[in-house]
Amino acid sequence: MTDEFKIDPWSSTNILEEDYIKLIREFGIEEVSDLMRLKISNRFIRRKIIFGHRSLDDIVKAIEKNKPWAVMSGIKPSGPFHLGTLTTALEIVEFQKLGAKAYYCIADIESWEDNGIPYDETEEASVDNVADILALGLDPSPERAYIWRQSKEPIVKDVCFKVGRLLTQNMVNAIYGEKPFGLYLAALIQVGDIVLPQVMDGPQPTVVPVGIDQDPHLRLTRDLTRRYYKEKKVDGKIVQDAFFLPGATYHKLLAGLDGTDKMSKRNPNSYFTFNEPLESIEKKIKGALTGGRKNKKEQQELGGEPQKCMIYKILMYHFEEDDDKLAHDFEKCVKGELMCGEHKEECVEKVLKFIKEHRKKKEKLIDKSRELLNIE
Repeated sequence: MTDEFKIDPWSSTNILEEDYIKLIREFGIEEVSDLMRLKISNRFIRRKIIFGHRSLDDIVKAIEKNKPWAVMSGIKPSGPFHLGTLTTALEIVEFQKLGAKAYYCIADIESWEDNGIPYDETEEASVDNVADILALGLDPSPERAYIWRQSKEPIVKDVCFKVGRLLTQNMVNAIYGEKPFGLYLAALIQVGDIVLPQVMDGPQPTVVPVGIDQDPHLRLTRDLTRRYYKEKKVDGKIVQDAFFLPGATYHKLLAGLDGTDKMSKRNPNSYFTFNEPLESIEKKIKGALTGGRKNKKEQQELGGEPQKCMIYKILMYHFEEDDDKLAHDFEKCVKGELMCGEHKEECVEKVLKFIKEHRKKKEKLIDKSRELLNIE
């Protein structure tokens, strides 16, 4: 891995393509097999955006046997939806459509610990964020979903205190490095978030869709779940309880639109939100890094490099439904038959159409979002 690279849920940067292979080996992540891609009809898995997993086999078995299973993830309510949060949200929606009950957390405790935003000041962002995922297709009916704010959910706090007695300073230092102690507490709260589906609704396989930078939280949760919820002493012998170790899928992180390491609020040109003016979104897409050559002649002679192109990537992640069209565009780019300006215009058209339609749906769901979050 690169010298600057580190796995840090709060500040990971500079994850290169070759880093993903090394991460799989270093942290015991399993690769998604071709057979699993056939069994789970999910475009993020099909397009290899999801590159690794933990315990996804439990989900496959639950689907095959028509048993209950869960998808759990959430969002830190520090601002509006953007390209990065869209990835996880769409994965949750797709897993719910496959049969999972969706558990969606508003991580307002983490927002306080990491960003210093008081709970009451996160309320409007929380309403906005939940309306976004509802507009993306999440079914909020009680039998299909449960949505909560960390600061208002007793289960996650109770779990935090119960499993916290198993944690030492050396353990959290080994997983996260030296951090403000509040972030360690926020990580324990996330353990509560991840096991909530099983505590609330009984043992069931659970998948948590995340970017690879969130893997420390999964490793901590799996370790504490195994030790607190799975291993029990009976007559002096350790026996396994019914709880499942929480699983995960890991997707590749999108770099900044402008070619910087990641999307960051400190660099407005690296991303766009769903709430900003359409003119601003169009300008950022047109200014995005491509895999094109210096000029048209060189492009035609040498071909483009779509694997480096942010236009190709955001279409692949979110805005192009047709797999065959993606493959065709990739080939045209490599052969020098697809010009960057033409591709950007196509991307702008698809993104703006998506945003306009999304806003219309979302506007009708604000009241429902307030009701779900119990916010006046």
